Formats: sequence, structure tokens, C-alpha cells
Amino acid sequence: MEKIIEIKDLSFEYKEDVKTIDNISFSIEKGTYTTILGHNGSGKSTIAKLLMGLLEKKSGHIIVGGIELTEETLSEVRSQIGIVFQNPDNQFIGATVRDDIAFGLENTCVEPSLMDGIIEEYAKKVNMYEFLDHEPTKLSGGQKQRVAIAGILAMSPSIIILDEATSMLDPKGKKEINSLVHQLNKDKDITILSITHDIEEAALSDYVVLLSDGHIIDTGKPEDVLMKQKEIESLALDVPFAYKISKGLQAQGIKVNNYIDREKLVKELCQLHSKK
Repeated sequence: MEKIIEIKDLSFEYKEDVKTIDNISFSIEKGTYTTILGHNGSGKSTIAKLLMGLLEKKSGHIIVGGIELTEETLSEVRSQIGIVFQNPDNQFIGATVRDDIAFGLENTCVEPSLMDGIIEEYAKKVNMYEFLDHEPTKLSGGQKQRVAIAGILAMSPSIIILDEATSMLDPKGKKEINSLVHQLNKDKDITILSITHDIEEAALSDYVVLLSDGHIIDTGKPEDVLMKQKEIESLALDVPFAYKISKGLQAQGIKVNNYIDREKLVKELCQLHSKK
């Protein structure tokens, strides 16, 4: 598959001789959902800022869509990426939801005659059409994130970065946003890069990059990375709930496979029950 993001020997330091990101390398394939997973302070949000050119790397290479990030290519690289931050309040510019979605379109020089159609199209995609004339400050956390995503989608990026985008939401809001983003990944072939410490979100991705103190500890499919209980817990993270239940059932003599996906575990348990 085509690589849409390539990180090669990347290092960054906020303070001289104190590396926040220490010589890391990984790549992301086009159309996949990748999670960078790590505890607070592991350096994962720094990677998002480096990808956007918000921070200047100390050494290494960042290549997005075949273009190496430099001062000269910064705007071209940024045009491929949309980012949704942890606190959506920091992303609102307009007095209404409509104005806010329009802001990104104006910056990309979309013709005014086309704007209303684009705004309404993407407001519908995130189920926020009826709120177009509402003030963003009056919305719930989940609704604000939907608006932020609509604004990003309207600019048609190839990549969406979610930088702890669900960490401030309640369980319902978190589930809504995760479902929406996964649907966009499948339907629109948008590459998703999720920056999170939430193990359950990571369990639903295609690929995981496990980070600690600026170093890559492990990479691979979620089922290969997240079942390494000792390694995960040593990084102040927790293993997925479904995996805990799988191990608990096995300890009780119930023969089930190890799972990190709750739905797959429930399906096997239902099959076992039906055979009784």
C-alpha cells in the first residue's frame, strides 16, 4: 500500500540536550486508522505538532503525501492535513456554526457561491445541520467536536489528526465521535491518525505505535501490541477491558480466545451459550 506519512530518524527537544522525541521512525499507509498511544508526557502530541509544522524538528525527515516538510513546502503539507484538538473551544472562530465551518473554506479561497452547499453537506454528514445558526459556545462537548470535524472535512484533507480529541467527552460523546471518525475512514478513505492514551480507542484502530518518553516501544496491529500486559502496564497504561475479561474467563476454566475487541468477545460468548 501507498505510504502517506513517513517519519525517519525524527528528533525534537524543547530544552537543549533533553530530547522529547528521540530518533523515531515509522510510516502510515494511506486510508488506514493509526493510533499513537502513550501516557501523558510521552511525546505523542509533540509528534502531531511536528507533522503540522507547528514545531521545528531538531533532525530527521517528515514526509507527507510524498512531500518532505520544509519551510518551503509547509503550506503544501498543511493543505493535506486537518487536525482536531482536545479542546474544541480553541478552534472556534465564527459567531455561528455556519460561520465556523466557512472559516476554513475562506482561507482556502473557495468561491463564495459554492460555500453554502459545502457547509450544508458536511454539517449533514456530522448530524449538525439543524445547528448551523446556533452559537458554538452553546453546544455540548460532543457537538463541538462534530462541528470541528465538519470544518476540517469541508477543506477535503487527505489526513485527519485527532489530538486527544475525545479525552474531555463523556462516554456517550466519546462513542459518537469515535463512530463518526471510523465511518469517515471507511467511507471517504481518509487516513486517520489518533493521538491518545485511551487503550479502548487504540484497540479499534488498524495499527498502533506505542510511545514512551519519546521512544517507540512497539508497533503493529492492536491485537499484537495491546495483549502484552506486562509491557502495557509498565507504561502506566491499562490493557483493554475485553482482554481482562478474556483472561478472567480462562482462569475460570471457560475456553475462550483472547480478545481486545468487546464485540468479538461477546459474539464468541453468545456462540458458546448457544451450544449448551
